[in-house]
Amino acid sequence: MEFLELGKRRLRAIGLVARDGAAWMAGFFALSIALSLVTPKRGDPAPVRAEPPIAPVREVVENYFGTKVSDPYRYMENLESPTVQAWLKNQSSYARAILGAIPGREGLLSRLRELDESAPARIGGLRRLPSGRLFYLKASSKDAVFRLAMRDGIAGPEKLLVNPEKMAGAGGETYAIDYYTPSDDGRWVAYGVSPGGSGETVLHVLDTTTGRDTGEPIDRALFGDPIAWRPEGRSFFYNRLRKPAAGAAPEERYLQNRVYLHIVGTAPAKDIPVFGFGVSPLVSVNPLDISLVVTAPLSPWALGIVQHGVLNELSIYVAPVDSLGRPGTPWRPVCNIEDEVTRATVRGDDLYLLTHKHASRFKVIHTRASNPDVAHADTVLAAGEEVVTDLGAAQDALYVRIRGGARDRLLSIPYAAGAKPERIALPGDGSLWPVPSDPRVSGIAFTLTGWTRAPQLLNWDPATKAITDMQLLVPGPYDVPRNIESEEVTARSADGTGVPLSIIYPRGLKLDGSHPTLLHGYGAYGISMDPYFDPKSLAWLERGGVYAVAHVRGGGEYGEDWHRAGQKLTKPNSWRDFIACARYLVQKNYTSPSHLAAAGRSAGGALIGRVLTEQPDLFAAGIIEAGDTDSLRTEFMESGPANIPEFGTVKEPDGFRALYEMSAYQHVKDGANYPAVLLLTGINDHNVAPWQPAKMAARLQAASASGRPVLLRVDYQAGHAMGSTRRQGQEEMADKWAFLFWQLGLPAFQPR
Repeated sequence: MEFLELGKRRLRAIGLVARDGAAWMAGFFALSIALSLVTPKRGDPAPVRAEPPIAPVREVVENYFGTKVSDPYRYMENLESPTVQAWLKNQSSYARAILGAIPGREGLLSRLRELDESAPARIGGLRRLPSGRLFYLKASSKDAVFRLAMRDGIAGPEKLLVNPEKMAGAGGETYAIDYYTPSDDGRWVAYGVSPGGSGETVLHVLDTTTGRDTGEPIDRALFGDPIAWRPEGRSFFYNRLRKPAAGAAPEERYLQNRVYLHIVGTAPAKDIPVFGFGVSPLVSVNPLDISLVVTAPLSPWALGIVQHGVLNELSIYVAPVDSLGRPGTPWRPVCNIEDEVTRATVRGDDLYLLTHKHASRFKVIHTRASNPDVAHADTVLAAGEEVVTDLGAAQDALYVRIRGGARDRLLSIPYAAGAKPERIALPGDGSLWPVPSDPRVSGIAFTLTGWTRAPQLLNWDPATKAITDMQLLVPGPYDVPRNIESEEVTARSADGTGVPLSIIYPRGLKLDGSHPTLLHGYGAYGISMDPYFDPKSLAWLERGGVYAVAHVRGGGEYGEDWHRAGQKLTKPNSWRDFIACARYLVQKNYTSPSHLAAAGRSAGGALIGRVLTEQPDLFAAGIIEAGDTDSLRTEFMESGPANIPEFGTVKEPDGFRALYEMSAYQHVKDGANYPAVLLLTGINDHNVAPWQPAKMAARLQAASASGRPVLLRVDYQAGHAMGSTRRQGQEEMADKWAFLFWQLGLPAFQPR
């Protein structure tokens, strides 16, 4: 399901890539209108219907270990069906007409654009080389998507390398950069691009001296990142999906992938498999596993990483870099799932691992790549009260990121034997995202942001013991707004567990229960909801809105125990925690049920679906974005098999029980008074199939007796939040927030 987050986590796991900005902060809100007053807008071809298009019921009944389960809309899983396609298009036209006619929407969109385009530029994905050369992704205030740029030194002139906007296809598809990695010397850049958020990534190689592609595109490179360059700088290792057989089932898309060696300037057909499924008898790789190879400057070793679906725990092998591509590569095991290693970084012969074995909040251990022995590894950083979340090897020290509540901290651990960790004083509280470290470069660059402050790109210099602004991000007028504030509180869940709750609101807020409030949650894969600020959030807050984040079990806020307490048979803790946070907001008079909305995306959509079916009277509205709402059928999606370690399988009794309880679709009751719900999907979504929100929308529309709208918004140029343009993001947010403001009672958004 969550291959976008899987990709981010996979890169972090090998200590080479930092987390992306949590753009989720800018996007989980919604709204609706008296149908008799709605008129079509925004170019919809059909007149507005008085009711949404009805989906025919074609019931399928299955027997799971003695329990009969009905599925009235199973046929929707065939997205090629003309009936299903027509229904989706009619739902989309209906939703867009309703949303476009909400009073106040256009003014909200205008404000969102003003806030979004206020900063001169956004920068992400920074890479630093010893020469001082910098690579980064950049989008000016008017750019639709990020471009790839380069400069020699901070003060050097900027050189544009890749502009995806010039790649628009004949059908009008928009392209976006999915990833990039420069060679160790900066001469070449391997990068992946895909159209319309489809995940159909094609890998290209660019010569930075000429600014031109070498003309050897490689398709099926969705997991091409990380690109692992060899020391000679003219060849690299990358992951490639196999070419599916004609008529293959959707869930076979990601099976049996391999890592290949590519030499710049040669045809991809000549690429040699070096790691992955069926490549080496010394390596255990299952069809579901994702295989990667990682290299590091100044190290003669290559790491072979086996990611077991969405499981955080890795299997790692090591071999000499120069042996890959030759017969009989001597792969040696470093660790397997039982060793509970989730991150690795290498410096020369030193191999540093992050593990939660006998340490729920993680610890850092050290062994030798030339003779790995995890069982007798040295402890570099022992487990403590704070959660260890990331690590990277620089020239001077090992840098480690730890989390305490909603505040990240940064440690420097010198390489000398017995050296003690040194805490680096940060200029503020919030989330810290390290730039990929390089064992040839001293210090560390990182992004620091919080709920009420925009990201800053900073650099720690161990020689001067100073943190300085890198001067790559020009401040915008809303970077540190003075009229909002945040607080961290604790809500008590049904079993008495304290659940962290972050609340962001306008300064001087009067606690009278009248404020439109959006409570967001995720709660899966051990992923934490870290503080992040986006200027667009001001469009919600300046209308008196409150934004809150429920850090429910299933996430990683308190380490692996917190993750496992919201997984499989313990998954109900996730929505009970969320409901407890919602009740806290009501009890403390931030809001009331008639002004409260719940929102989540992907696995967070599964959370919100169960929240709304479990406690519909506590909310006036809900947003389910790319939501996994029919969990019993999840493993039959393209990305489904990879999610079995997190959620279970219907082929086992306990797995069925867990998935049935998690399935919002199966818990919709006829005649119940459900809140207004806006479901969103991108037709190119390969992570959560569009039929998931489609089936949920059909079921809610048929069952709800509240009279509140249930809308299905379909974007035909989008996927799973990847590759969307700035304009798409603005339009989507305007729809979500207008929908919510309408349903939560803001006067300016009510029909006249």
